[in-house]
Amino acid sequence: MDIVIRASVMFAILFGLLRLMGKRELGQMTPFELVMLVVLGDLIQQGITHNDFSLTGATLAIATFAFWASVLGWVSYRWLRAERAIEGEPRVLIRDGALIEANLKRDRLTRREVESEMRLAGIAHVRDVAWAILEPEGRISFIRRGDGEPAQAEDARPA
Repeated sequence: MDIVIRASVMFAILFGLLRLMGKRELGQMTPFELVMLVVLGDLIQQGITHNDFSLTGATLAIATFAFWASVLGWVSYRWLRAERAIEGEPRVLIRDGALIEANLKRDRLTRREVESEMRLAGIAHVRDVAWAILEPEGRISFIRRGDGEPAQAEDARPA
């Protein structure tokens, strides 16, 4: 029973920590951040199982994490408010060709990171983007400007 309680507490701590760290995909992580996640996994295992290296202890820890992940999935499916709190909300990074600096700062993204994602999406200039949206899972979605839309200065501030 001790392992189930420890796993539940560690699940809550890990969930909160990952929400605080922001929305980054695995491919966007620096090598240091990736190593930190691996170390974090080992530290979590030690905190949950303590000195219990049995198959039963490991199974209880894994089952507890799976249980809480399922509960959060069900709760976020059932209630819209909970979904926003658990999974996060999309955030607009570019609107009408203008970067929204406050939203970049909020998610600790740099202009260079957004421009890199734009190039991967086949977009050369910020002014060519109608909308760039940081999705809750960390991916950036881009919607190009239509040919008939007027271009706005790249560094213009939103109204």
